[in-house]
Amino acid sequence: MPSVKTPNHRSKNRLAAQASKAKKIRQKRSEENKNKIAKTDAMRGARPGLMPNSGPNAPLSKKKAKKLEKKIAHAMRRKIEAGEDVDLTDAKAKDADGAEEKDVDEMETEQIE
Repeated sequence: MPSVKTPNHRSKNRLAAQASKAKKIRQKRSEENKNKIAKTDAMRGARPGLMPNSGPNAPLSKKKAKKLEKKIAHAMRRKIEAGEDVDLTDAKAKDADGAEEKDVDEMETEQIE
């Protein structure tokens, strides 16, 4: 695109802008390859220490995390009221032998009786 003043070539400002844009794109591609960041995430602002700003890999906001936690708790409550067993996978601890220890709730009820 020739400038108005010099129709034979681009102005210095345009050339500098074009070069800096090309440099920026080249650096982004290089970073993606080095750090194995997905192209879609990189387009959404992901960098080696940063998550993308949007999309499926974006971190949840505090507000959305609270809402999600409430939803899960409500679903658990409904399941318990329906009489179904709720399995909490990380509730049981294992001792050094690899055998499962009793749940904390079971231990408390044994002491009370």
